[in-house]
Amino acid sequence: MPVESFRRLHQGGLLILPNAWDAASAALSVAAGAKAVATTSAGVAWALGWPDGARPPEGDLLAATARIVRAADGSPVSADVEGGFSEDPGLVAAFVQRVADVGVVGINIEDGAGPAEVLAEKIAAIRAAMGGDLFVNARCDLWLRQIGPAEGRLEEAARRAALYREAGADGLFMPGVTDEATARALVGFGLPLNLLARAALPDAATLEGWGVRRLSAGSNMAAVAYGAAEAMTRAFLADGRSGPQIEAAFDYGALNALMSR
Repeated sequence: MPVESFRRLHQGGLLILPNAWDAASAALSVAAGAKAVATTSAGVAWALGWPDGARPPEGDLLAATARIVRAADGSPVSADVEGGFSEDPGLVAAFVQRVADVGVVGINIEDGAGPAEVLAEKIAAIRAAMGGDLFVNARCDLWLRQIGPAEGRLEEAARRAALYREAGADGLFMPGVTDEATARALVGFGLPLNLLARAALPDAATLEGWGVRRLSAGSNMAAVAYGAAEAMTRAFLADGRSGPQIEAAFDYGALNALMSR
């Protein structure tokens, strides 16, 4: 079962996910050696012409996810579904089922600024609908959104982690955490810990030593790609020189071959 293979990637070592936003970025990620592909909701939204946090048309989201699954060429794919685009657990479960139907083996689903109990209900509804056929990574935004007083944040994280674990979560995503003491405490909550790439984080070997099991780039790779394109576009408009584009470009034949598999 593909989902079991994905679960095993969280049981030892550090799973590094560069995060894809379209078929080409997924294919590049796999070709570079990624063991799995995860989507970035921000990157997918930008590629579809929407801001992060908005809900693109469902058909566009599902089609984009299906293209990423195809380009991943058999590697496991996890989809970021934000908060499930509804506060109704039944509607969230139905939406997640449609996402799973295009071939993903996992999801990220977040509590955002809302009550932890709401996300727990959503996770429970997903489990009731799908059983164990999906890896559910519960994202807790306490640090990312700086929710509540800093001195009480770890205690609240323990409460939320227990709720999500009891509801059926497979993993715990804590974006915004960068220090060793907090990471080690979170590891003790009983779910594989996922962190979000930040400049203050150490290297992979150190994170693995802390007990972290998953490291996600989030929207970083998409932002890097768009940043490079923006700089190149401005330079081209300013001087019309073609050379810098040719020098910086990914090899046409190699990229075309990736998309021809």
